[in-house]
Amino acid sequence: MENNLTEKIIRGDVRAAAKLMRGIEDNLPEATDELQKLYPYTGKAFIIGITGSPGVGKSTLVDALITSFRQRQMTVGVVAIDPSSPFTGGALLGDRVRMGKHNTDAGVFIRSLASRGWAGGLARAAISVMYVMDAMGKDVIIVEAVGSGQGEVDIRRLADTTIVVLAPGMGDEIQMMKAGILEAADVYVINKADKDGAGILKTQLEIMLGTKTDYQNEWKPLIVPAQALHGKGIDELTAALLQHKDYLYAGAEIMRRRRERAKLELAAAVEHSLRNHVKMILESEELNTLADNLAQRKTNPYLAAEQAVHKAMGKFREC
Repeated sequence: MENNLTEKIIRGDVRAAAKLMRGIEDNLPEATDELQKLYPYTGKAFIIGITGSPGVGKSTLVDALITSFRQRQMTVGVVAIDPSSPFTGGALLGDRVRMGKHNTDAGVFIRSLASRGWAGGLARAAISVMYVMDAMGKDVIIVEAVGSGQGEVDIRRLADTTIVVLAPGMGDEIQMMKAGILEAADVYVINKADKDGAGILKTQLEIMLGTKTDYQNEWKPLIVPAQALHGKGIDELTAALLQHKDYLYAGAEIMRRRRERAKLELAAAVEHSLRNHVKMILESEELNTLADNLAQRKTNPYLAAEQAVHKAMGKFREC
């Protein structure tokens, strides 16, 4: 990658940013080098995480939020995590189609990523791509997660403000009962609020939130009814998000959340670095032997991993 790639990205060059993002997804070593140069220029964007069960209208809601933020003259980046194929690792990348009307807007950058098996649907490259958009100068970055399994909990560690989207008739009253769901959101959106059951869902959520009294630093999650497809409730949602942003920056909460994100990023970087070192130092025959022993149940994954790391570290010290 060119030496001036970092400078181009800082100036907002879309092609340079897209090139680096491709390198990140392909796990190229030079992409990591460029990210190290970009890192000092990050930390300014307001990061919003959005999750919810499939079918609740997350992408339609994101599309409406883009419009709302642009009307406020705020630039927007979107990292859309799509479910990846278990066979090819590729994603459907449907979000670009759904948000296509923003493609000609220079103030909007949309990037779809394949989840590639990450727990909670968070792509391995999501944090790095987020930082590229941050360095480009985007005011708001929206990260849309797949929203399955632990997605509601995981997205909170990635974002400054987290939205959980619910919809009537989707079984969300059961979903809300799952451990962690009440702690996951700063703002709840009841999308498709014109449908039967929306009022009941809102009441159930209010009751559940009302029984929880230990809200950290006195922030109680807001509930916003919306009809994203028709643009209803979006201005109210945007106002709620900006209200939560003000709350974060009024005290130490923003630093606490970003420290949690840093821990997540550090853990991912350590895992990535360790795995690369093991693959680089150990011969393929050694790894194949460990894999064969594991397949034949002569060992277990935990012991095999310890053996791989031990052998790799021993060879590293010999060098």
